[in-house]
Amino acid sequence: MTLLVKAAREGQTIARVTPDTAGWRYVGFAAYRLETDELVYVGEPDRESCIVVLSGAVDIEAGGERWSSLGSRDSVFEDAAPYALYVPPGVKATVHATRTAEVGVASAPAKGTLPVRLIEPAQMKRSTRGKGANTRYVCDILPQDSPAESLLVVEVRTPSGHSSSYPPHKHDADRLPDESALEETYYHRLNPQQGFAFQRVYTDGRDLDETMAVENHDVVMVPRGYHPVVVPYGYDSYYLNVMAGPRREWHFHNDPAHEWIIERDAK
Repeated sequence: MTLLVKAAREGQTIARVTPDTAGWRYVGFAAYRLETDELVYVGEPDRESCIVVLSGAVDIEAGGERWSSLGSRDSVFEDAAPYALYVPPGVKATVHATRTAEVGVASAPAKGTLPVRLIEPAQMKRSTRGKGANTRYVCDILPQDSPAESLLVVEVRTPSGHSSSYPPHKHDADRLPDESALEETYYHRLNPQQGFAFQRVYTDGRDLDETMAVENHDVVMVPRGYHPVVVPYGYDSYYLNVMAGPRREWHFHNDPAHEWIIERDAK
């Protein structure tokens, strides 16, 4: 099975991954394009969701509450954090576009111990990671110190000609505190939109070793293994990551063959 989910170029649903289509247990993801006044409905009986307003503006109703004009940017490549809404299992959310919008929806198993809540841009931690041509810009939308049962959600902007998720790391073994087992999806965007990037997913034993050319709106599934991204000159990269697993902790293991890069940059 290929790990690359190609985007639909037309229609409301851009791309969708479910545990059934991915052949795994935890992570679900969907991306939607909405024209003004279009609706999309979000909510599952046994899964929590995180609705991320990637661009544009929307109104959302969920759990008897309503939030109007949620949207902080016209493009994911702007230097701004998004709005997001946490939706527990069993709660239906209605997303109504008040202008052209793009929305990402992450989901994972949950029991329903938390309420609906708005996550505002000012609540999200933004940071710079890496050095030189390994520099990228991170926004933690739903990190492990923010309430949720399973989901971890983060977005990353990577400049032209840079690498990202690099040096290669993995999180596929349940051996805390050194490493946690987390499935992951990458929702890719490129600017200008005709661009492409490369993502490799591989294991130590190379029983899994797949390298993909990803285009605008494509999704890469990472069931296990290392998963670096490289962005060609002339194009900027954005990706939205969704992770979930048996424990809601993010601990990763670097590929020992490439860990020298971290040691060099630390000097």
